[in-house]
Amino acid sequence: MAGIYIHIPFCKQACHYCDFHFSTSLKKKQEMLQALEKELVMRRDELKDEVVETIYFGGGTPSVLDVHETDRLIDSVRKQYTVGEDPEVTLEANPDDLTEEKIEGLAASKVNRLSIGIQSFFDEDLKFMNRAHNAEQARTALQKARDTFDNISIDLIYGIPISDDKRWEENISIALSYEVPHISSYALTVEPGTALKKFIEKGVVPGVDDEQAEAQFQYLVRRLEEKGFVHYELSNFGKPGYFSRNNTAYWQGKTYLGIGPSAHSFNGRERAWNISNNSLYIKSIQAGQLPLEVETLSQRDRYNEYVMTGLRTMWGVSLQRIEKEFGGHFRDYLLEQAERHIADRYLYLDGDILRVSQKGKFLSDGLAADLFMLPLEKKK
Repeated sequence: MAGIYIHIPFCKQACHYCDFHFSTSLKKKQEMLQALEKELVMRRDELKDEVVETIYFGGGTPSVLDVHETDRLIDSVRKQYTVGEDPEVTLEANPDDLTEEKIEGLAASKVNRLSIGIQSFFDEDLKFMNRAHNAEQARTALQKARDTFDNISIDLIYGIPISDDKRWEENISIALSYEVPHISSYALTVEPGTALKKFIEKGVVPGVDDEQAEAQFQYLVRRLEEKGFVHYELSNFGKPGYFSRNNTAYWQGKTYLGIGPSAHSFNGRERAWNISNNSLYIKSIQAGQLPLEVETLSQRDRYNEYVMTGLRTMWGVSLQRIEKEFGGHFRDYLLEQAERHIADRYLYLDGDILRVSQKGKFLSDGLAADLFMLPLEKKK
């Protein structure tokens, strides 16, 4: 099983917190579409022995594409790759793009899953983040989508400095009222080079309160689990049968091919990424050259990768798999490093599986980093 991720590097405007690669100019959209199609052709041998089960349009804002442009790229995938009988085809969309006409067009297209970037149902939060939509558009778009699509995910952001716990609780209540089967929720993070980072440094807006963010995360987990959602990955909650197949494959270390500027690829042994520049990407593809860098992962890299992804999920980290794939030393090292976190009840052993406790979930990435095998480690 493999997945294909297609990065659509265009947005109407820049959100203050975002450090993803995109352009607010659509002038090169047609050239970009042609380049994406050509890269799909150029890289088809990379998945020649794989069946593509998921196609994911991320960005940027993929919903800036017309429906026929989205279908055109899906047709290109089907032409060049072996695609499963019932692939999950996800399109990330912003509420302001989801007019009734657009939703109906998508419902008739080859897209069968929508991931809607709501982020918040309150105008104050949306203005703070510089989102392109407002609260009314969020509600209207979600209702129209819910009337048309069965498989919908929405994004919500917690830890917003100008917000409070009451508003966060209301956000969750509103989301639940639409009975969406999947919710992805992320802590607001302050990334280098973003407008949010500069605003905080200048004292224009308050910084993120980690304690508030953790409290809101814990409330989110409790509330969604009460409503029948499964917390299958740190930021992802799905009703049974509605886990994102794309996300699940990523966190379980399956092969995926990243198409487009800044897109990443992984095949279990190597990680590759395309240049994060639209013009240079297009120019390189037009010249018949792949604008990517490739890193061959060492045994230590692959161990670290598995620990990081495994601890973020409900599947945890298998000690048996560690020993089988990396050797007994790695298993012993993992248990040694995990010992104090187990004592502090952030981690626990469930038979052969090392998992993060409810207490430790918010700290998953930091806990994983403590279990990494660092380059200075001399043991073999």
